[in-house]
Amino acid sequence: MAHGPYSSFGSISQKQGVCLRVSTRTPKKPNSALRKIAKVRFSNRHDIFAHIPGEGHNSQEHSIVLVRGGRVKDSPGVKSHRIRGVKDLLGILDHRKGISKYGAERPKSK
Repeated sequence: MAHGPYSSFGSISQKQGVCLRVSTRTPKKPNSALRKIAKVRFSNRHDIFAHIPGEGHNSQEHSIVLVRGGRVKDSPGVKSHRIRGVKDLLGILDHRKGISKYGAERPKSK
């Protein structure tokens, strides 16, 4: 995501916002899926679409979320990601690999 005076993020890497709507969107050709996205409003009144990574989520309207940059290549207009396991968006339970990306807790070693 671009940083600068005209960007929604300004010069910072993560920003907190309020979820306005949770929906799905179909990707560009030749891909086929239902990508989970959310419309998020920042305190500077900018509205953006943010991708919800991973399988399943507990997102709903009015939840407080943390957003980072990074576009989704096959979804037009989606230029940021929500961060799992922070604020109101839960992490993914029992996720073994890439646990920091999905807000999962470290598995208990036997």
